[in-house]
Amino acid sequence: MLALIKQIHRHRELLLILMLRNLKIRYKSSVLGFFWTLLSPIFLIGIYAVFLRILRFPIDLPILVTGIIAWQFLAMCLGDSLHAVLGNANLVRKTASPRIVFPLAMVMANVVNLLLSLVVLFAYLLVTGARIGNLAWLPLIVLTQFALCCGMSLLLSCANVFFRDTEHILSVVLLAWFFLTPVIYPIDSLLKWLEKFPMTVQRLAFANPMTGIVTAYRCVFLSSDIMAPRRVTGSCLIAWLILVIGAAVFQRFQTRFADEL
Repeated sequence: MLALIKQIHRHRELLLILMLRNLKIRYKSSVLGFFWTLLSPIFLIGIYAVFLRILRFPIDLPILVTGIIAWQFLAMCLGDSLHAVLGNANLVRKTASPRIVFPLAMVMANVVNLLLSLVVLFAYLLVTGARIGNLAWLPLIVLTQFALCCGMSLLLSCANVFFRDTEHILSVVLLAWFFLTPVIYPIDSLLKWLEKFPMTVQRLAFANPMTGIVTAYRCVFLSSDIMAPRRVTGSCLIAWLILVIGAAVFQRFQTRFADEL
């Protein structure tokens, strides 16, 4: 793992170039361009505000929006990762640079969107007078989700090279994963629902790393209490484990990419 980190560091300039290219491509044909990065979370808050008022959904708007922003980062990274290697087929065949920079650059481009979305969220909470928690933990939370997205992106970008149905499978898995994660409901609702199941099932529910990450975001931005802190911490640690697994699998199969593209 240390050798891989050193290899990435040696190619940091290429990583930066690819990240900037991904950002430019995303807004290339847009009139407002990069401003959509700020406008999207603003529209998101407005749409859900109307949605909750009309349907009287039993969840506070700040809780919902915080969960949605965290989830969108994951969904964008996983969707983009499918073509991180396939979309750079010429570079993969012709250059000797480490293939891992392609999915990493894609995730880093999405981090820019996440950070700007969190700025908009913070401004919204200040305007509404929400009680904000200890923001000192925010960098660690963002880094943990970054680790999860990198690990998952490495696995998916690798899988899609050899198995092109990965894209269709991912759409189904993401839908199920969304409802298994406390995005549109608070974690205390999940805990109450799990009480009817054996302890083994309850622990399995927290094997979902996004459960801990979403809960941590809400704790920081909304100063909410962490329910089941040990399980939430364990859930976040799984994100780092996925990064290690993803890096190992990607390194194992990257030498065969050129033959498959």
